[in-house]
Amino acid sequence: MPYTVDFKDVSTVGLESSPVADALAGLRANEARYYKNKYDHDFTTTPAQDAPELLEYVNTILKSERDLVIASKPLEVSSFEVDGLRMTYVFYESGLSINVMYSIEDGGKRAVGFKLSDGMEVPEELASSFKFARQKSKLAGTIRGSYFVIKGGY
Repeated sequence: MPYTVDFKDVSTVGLESSPVADALAGLRANEARYYKNKYDHDFTTTPAQDAPELLEYVNTILKSERDLVIASKPLEVSSFEVDGLRMTYVFYESGLSINVMYSIEDGGKRAVGFKLSDGMEVPEELASSFKFARQKSKLAGTIRGSYFVIKGGY
């Protein structure tokens, strides 16, 4: 069942099994606030098992571009288009959030972003390949993030 993320009253709905559920909910709310303020878009998530095609899309890009396989269980996904970009998100039980930003037009911005919830360790599969910058958020505490540019076509 789809869930419209409320960034004013942060909830762990759909994320309860995460050991960092409150921080992951804050991270998800932080993303929702960004898209609402910048694009007037309501950020909606769906249980991951209800949208296997979105997981497959993200997994294909991770595997093809960087030979990455995420060990954590995916909890929720989101996919939408804003300002010529197709955005796809996966929120994992570990507290990891992955987003794929893919410009619809050729030659536009295309990247994969990683965000770590406050209190989680860097996942083993990312630790040796990525450095994470810190960002403060009222909703999510300290967010650590990294990214890579997508070279292929998906």
